[in-house]
Amino acid sequence: MRLRALLDTDALGLRLLGGEDELDRSVRGVMTTDLRDPSRYLSGGELVLTGLAWRRDADDSEPFVRILVQAGVAALAAGEAELGDVPDDLVLACARHRLPLFAVHESVAFATITEHVVRQVSGERAGDLAAVVDRHRRMMTSGPAGGGPDVVLDLLGSDLDLRAWVLSPTGRLIAGSKVSGPELPPETCAKLAAEHLAAARTGRRGPHRLLLDGTRYSLFPIRSSGRSPQAARDVRETVLSDWLLAVEADAGDWPEERLDLLQGVTQLIAVERDRRDAARTVRRRLAQEVLELVQTGAAPGEIAARLRVAAPVLLPGLGAAPHWQVVVARVEWEGDGVEGGPVAQSLLEEVLVDPMATGPEPSDRIAVAHTGDEAIALVPLPAVSTEHDGSETGLLADALLQSVREPLSAGLNDDGRLTLGVSAAVHSAEGLRGALEEARHARRVAAARPGRVCAAGHQELASHVLLLPFVPDDVRRAFTARLLDPLTDYDRRHRAELIPTLEAFLECDGSWTRCATRLHLHVNTLRYRVGRIEQLTGRDLSRLEDKLDFFLALRMS
Repeated sequence: MRLRALLDTDALGLRLLGGEDELDRSVRGVMTTDLRDPSRYLSGGELVLTGLAWRRDADDSEPFVRILVQAGVAALAAGEAELGDVPDDLVLACARHRLPLFAVHESVAFATITEHVVRQVSGERAGDLAAVVDRHRRMMTSGPAGGGPDVVLDLLGSDLDLRAWVLSPTGRLIAGSKVSGPELPPETCAKLAAEHLAAARTGRRGPHRLLLDGTRYSLFPIRSSGRSPQAARDVRETVLSDWLLAVEADAGDWPEERLDLLQGVTQLIAVERDRRDAARTVRRRLAQEVLELVQTGAAPGEIAARLRVAAPVLLPGLGAAPHWQVVVARVEWEGDGVEGGPVAQSLLEEVLVDPMATGPEPSDRIAVAHTGDEAIALVPLPAVSTEHDGSETGLLADALLQSVREPLSAGLNDDGRLTLGVSAAVHSAEGLRGALEEARHARRVAAARPGRVCAAGHQELASHVLLLPFVPDDVRRAFTARLLDPLTDYDRRHRAELIPTLEAFLECDGSWTRCATRLHLHVNTLRYRVGRIEQLTGRDLSRLEDKLDFFLALRMS
């Protein structure tokens, strides 16, 4: 705003004492001070308000005005409440240095002037920023991104003094303003993401406001640029894949104009998100092609040829063929109608990024395909080291979920589960089929555990599944007979199909709905059969230990 506009506002009670030729100066802020030297708190363009407590005699005015002019302030406004009329020595000093001077009537509080200036300046900045955002949006939708989300966040910081960050649904920091100060700690990012997911699952509309460690935040969802909030049939289809914009401010008392501006910022960032998602298409297709060859039993040479195509895309510049690991993930929701595969695919692409990495680039080295409710990742490893005990390092199941468990648990709420299995590293195409089966077995072990987010790795399989062939025959026969003979005998006499029901129930990880659908049974019929299994064996299929015993017995039978 211009200084001239201050005189046109009668409620401010300002009277011009000098500097009429300088009234077209712009005011960028306001500051109240009675310090003799306030320069450390001035950045230029301010309207300085003072009660004149710094003035002891006439000689103090000249150095005070000189300090203000050197700091580049727009004008000085002196209150009349303390000394009555503004002293002549101050009027003369301001005239010598061409600094506009106003007198503030004793009936007007400095807070009234401050509030008016801040409101006017913020409105003008918001309008300027809105124009910049609109230009940036057109540029990004018509061509390559001009700096990505960081540019927009820098605008928020410089023009509206808003610290803001873009976070993934797992709480990974994707972008932050260079003027936002220190980056958010990972634990803060995780808590913000958890709050956002929990609020989204309850159907609350954004922005979601919260107080965290004494700081106020407002969270804005970043949805796909081509999708309205009502486009998804069920919030569970997208809640675990949407980014969010975290702003260090309480948006509860914002005017509609500023809320609309922030919504425009989220739409702008969504354009970049969509562009990066589209770039994953090639990697996803590579993963799909390799996995189809593996699952259909293609010749190792054919699989190796596809891997040679994939390696330069996933690890550009790598001279030798990498090692590979397979990660299998499954997202399951209670009830019908929500496909878990696409959600698991997006989550797996996110989870496999180093939690300490920032920006989207690390995910460009991950290829994930999905079929049904299952997502399968083909992860290249440029090098695999060997530990002292002879085991090879690589991705570790527990480490993958350690930093994302809190936000994902909030997003899964009480009706969803994420289970994940990790294979050992393999060195060639011949090992991929075994790695895929190993990862699937590990995921089933994870599914047998309690909790919304569970993982298991190949190291855990070595403790039982891979050692089963070495169990003595008499021990294996006794173990399986004790658990399965009562069911086999009952099936023989009553044609009840308890054994097939048990197998399907375990493969469905204890999901009544999926198991009933798979067996083409009513859920009540399934519950009757499972109850009969528990009655005949004295076991409880809701207990992890009994599930594992049945799993092992079926594997050894």
